[in-house]
Amino acid sequence: MAISFSDLHTESGLRTLDEFLSGKSFVSGDVISKDDVKVFAAVSAKPGESFPNASRWYESVSAVLASRFPGKALGVKISGQAAASAPAPAAEPAKAADDDDDDLDLFGDETEEEKKAAEEREAAAKASSKKKESGKSSVLLDVKPWDDETDMKKLEEAVRSIEMPGLLWGASKLVPVGYGIKKLQIMMTIVDDLVSVDSLIEEHLTVEPCNEYIQSCDIVAFNKI
Repeated sequence: MAISFSDLHTESGLRTLDEFLSGKSFVSGDVISKDDVKVFAAVSAKPGESFPNASRWYESVSAVLASRFPGKALGVKISGQAAASAPAPAAEPAKAADDDDDDLDLFGDETEEEKKAAEEREAAAKASSKKKESGKSSVLLDVKPWDDETDMKKLEEAVRSIEMPGLLWGASKLVPVGYGIKKLQIMMTIVDDLVSVDSLIEEHLTVEPCNEYIQSCDIVAFNKI
């Protein structure tokens, strides 16, 4: 169903457009289309603050058009329209209606190169967004030996021998527990999307060969970076 606007150079026309654009990004959907270009051409200037939806839409369309036509503008002035008393040929409106899609076709058909470039930009944007969303955490672990005869140097070597993407071992120290037993406290930095601390403990630190020295592991502190 066609969308109709009129008198977009007047306050009443802009009010109608502003109400129509409430909750919408563009005239015909979530992406810019020829409909937006046609309406944009009919609006004489950027709507004021009293028309927030229309003003936001105008800026969005203007930004897209600017990116498609990067040449430096020298500035063009357009004089007033022809006097209302001058009659227009009867056949012209019909012809204009027939050629409506061509008059303001500023985009035209995309070439294969443009489509490929657009797809590459979209893929890069998604990858960048995903990368930004991937956070890091600082974790402090308690690693407990079996008894006071456990070689704590080899215990730490066993811990640090575990390597995986997104895992970085940090500083460590031995802390007395009692009865001559000491535990290893060790820091590590992880990429949240790549490393699960629970899996690290259950599938690496407390199974062979590490369980020759390690009895159990506990998370002492877990902080987002």
